[in-house]
Amino acid sequence: MNEFKSRIFTSFTLILILYFSFLNYLILSLLLFLIVFIAINEFNNIFSKIFKKRKLLHLLVIFLTTLYVFYFLLSILIHINFSNYDNKEFLLFLLSISISTDIGGYCFGKIFKGKKISKISPNKTYSGLVGSFITSLVVTSIFFKNLDLVFNYLIITILISLISQMGDLFISYLKRLANIKDTGKLLPGHGGLLDRIDGILFSIPIGLVIINL
Repeated sequence: MNEFKSRIFTSFTLILILYFSFLNYLILSLLLFLIVFIAINEFNNIFSKIFKKRKLLHLLVIFLTTLYVFYFLLSILIHINFSNYDNKEFLLFLLSISISTDIGGYCFGKIFKGKKISKISPNKTYSGLVGSFITSLVVTSIFFKNLDLVFNYLIITILISLISQMGDLFISYLKRLANIKDTGKLLPGHGGLLDRIDGILFSIPIGLVIINL
């Protein structure tokens, strides 16, 4: 229960930080650069364990990962500055899907438990999978129903929620290869930063591509 309370408290703290950062472009930019720096450091720690005897491969993988993480950063900054859509609202829309997907999966999985999805991440259950979709759909239908999207917002919600969950599984797979439980100890009840933004790292860039097509 203490872990659950710590997780919820940290989640709401992160949500508040994200919300207020969206009120100022400079603060948002600095926050994104900080996230990128921490994420690359945690990726490097993971890969150093996976490729501890293959230094060249380690360098290649972290180089490619760094490129992608900076693409994640630039996709957001470029969208805010040059997109014709309601920039901040759509980013909040994507963030809300990813965050509600994570919270829904965790809460439904804890409450209903059930069959495990994969050995990659033993805490992921089918009840959590369903809960992720339900929570993200509820959040978007309440707060973003009138958002002017190219596609139906419900379809986008399901797609982005699925991508977010796949990102979560991907980081879980890397942690399994590295034989670690968390990517770090930065966030109480959560672990490292990557443990919380794993889905966001993939859902936002892909979501921005969808809306700009």
